[in-house]
Amino acid sequence: MAKVKMLVQSTYNKELLRAGKIYEVNDETAQRWQVSKIAEMVEESVEEQKTDQ
Repeated sequence: MAKVKMLVQSTYNKELLRAGKIYEVNDETAQRWQVSKIAEMVEESVEEQKTDQ
């Protein structure tokens, strides 16, 4: 599983994914979305910093 930050609003598995939010999806989907500029991969340290604030 990979964490991605959505660059656009989209639906995935009948769930609304909002732009700017971080979601966990399978690795293949995350890579496909990154190539298509739908989402960007999130490093673990970046996410940990956000939860610490």
